[in-house]
Amino acid sequence: MSRFQLIVFDWDGTLFDSTALIVRCIQDACRDVGTLVPSDTDAAYVIGLGLADALRHAAPRLEPSQYPALGARYRQHYFARQHELVLFPGALDMLSGLKARGYQLAVATGKGRRGLDDALAQAQLRGFTFDATRTADQTASKPDPRMLIELMDELAVAPERTLMVGDTTHDLQLALNAGTPSVAVAYGAHGHEAFAAYAPLHVAHSTAELARWLHTHG
Repeated sequence: MSRFQLIVFDWDGTLFDSTALIVRCIQDACRDVGTLVPSDTDAAYVIGLGLADALRHAAPRLEPSQYPALGARYRQHYFARQHELVLFPGALDMLSGLKARGYQLAVATGKGRRGLDDALAQAQLRGFTFDATRTADQTASKPDPRMLIELMDELAVAPERTLMVGDTTHDLQLALNAGTPSVAVAYGAHGHEAFAAYAPLHVAHSTAELARWLHTHG
């Protein structure tokens, strides 16, 4: 029997090659509303959080009344360019292979529902469906464990049989908070140097390496 029954993937920076675009959109939105523009590192750090939490961290000097305008500008920039984004090379083959081996697959993302649904369509996942998905506007934002707990409850899988895969410390903290093992990927938003404190089972530096690890150890 496989060690894991359910594999939960983060979306942006884990399956979807969107980190650079999200960083630019956060920076452009901050520029639009006249607040301090965060560095690439600071903008990338908030990826994985729900949009409201992400923008509060990225633009801490902004007046609270201006956050809705900042969010609107971010969405405008992002949706205007999301058609440029694609899955990481090999991601669809990895997902299809896991599905064929009998794993349940889910997504836990800081995106909103509209954003994830548009991304799933744009990523050309034709013929492939996840068993369940959760977005930040449906439940609590990472690293609150509720998102992962709801997925496990929906699919009737115990924490020790669930694996969280993500590219940020928010994903790894989510796994710790929910009592599940995790695997980190080092090709997304956060540098791998920060991962050790969260004790992931493995740090993968490419989709191909992630697929090999899951095949051998999953």
